[in-house]
Amino acid sequence: MTDPRLPKYQWGQRVKAAVDLINDGSFPDAPANGFLIGAGAIGEIVQVGRHTLANVPIYLVEYGERLVVGCLEEEITVL
Repeated sequence: MTDPRLPKYQWGQRVKAAVDLINDGSFPDAPANGFLIGAGAIGEIVQVGRHTLANVPIYLVEYGERLVVGCLEEEITVL
């Protein structure tokens, strides 16, 4: 088992999408492989969780009203 990686970012931080975010199939309101958010979009971390299999932090980032996307650390940067 891989040791858990501690979260780099915290709840409430404002972040920017580092890359275009594409639906990996986990976002129910968009087609699989569909565009969700463009690189540079600003959001706020509303929850920090953990991917149980990979043992890495997952950040729920709210972009605009009611659009919450799960992001990996590599997909966001702090402002």
